[in-house]
Amino acid sequence: MDMSTPVLAPAGAVNKALTGEVFSALINLSGRRRFTSQRIVLYALLASQGQEDASATAQEALALFRGAHKSLLSEADGLPGVFCPELRDAYFGKMDGDRRIVAFADLGERTLSAIARGSSQAAELLAELVRITTPTLGILNTITGIYEEQAKQNARLVRKQLRGVITDIETINRQARMVAFNARIVAARAGAAGVEFSVVAGVLSNITGEIDEMVAAALTAAG
Repeated sequence: MDMSTPVLAPAGAVNKALTGEVFSALINLSGRRRFTSQRIVLYALLASQGQEDASATAQEALALFRGAHKSLLSEADGLPGVFCPELRDAYFGKMDGDRRIVAFADLGERTLSAIARGSSQAAELLAELVRITTPTLGILNTITGIYEEQAKQNARLVRKQLRGVITDIETINRQARMVAFNARIVAARAGAAGVEFSVVAGVLSNITGEIDEMVAAALTAAG
């Protein structure tokens, strides 16, 4: 069963900027996929032993697993799909992550169906599901690590860009302070005629002071 419609960025394309909120969502979805993969197997085992509601719980976990995988691969609902070469390689390269994740989900579905029907194949399917659980979890862990590393790189880039913007603001602010200082001198020399000009210069000076405080706060937040 096809779980997703992957949307791949063109090779060599520059990724559009992703927000911290988007990265948090991606990491949470990847973590949900890891967690639910274990619930599928656990409750499939319990269902095979006849525990009440275990099959329903496993089916719920399977639906969450499929939904998380589809969301991670599809460019929709504010999520970027497969947005970097590292993910492209993990899902569709040597690791063959997408195919193996889909195969795990499909096997889980067949196993649960066989258990529900009391099929003679249920034990064999369950054994195979248990067998591929550890390698599947390894893939999921690796991919989650990629999302986490991409989030860290993005945070570093944002901080670098913020510092660049702040540097520009500081340069403009220094120039504004110089203008305000010169304006005060000109106003003082103009006597009574320069009073209004002096007021404007004073306001400009106050504004530059406020900008200094904002810059200091932004630098502290940027870390």
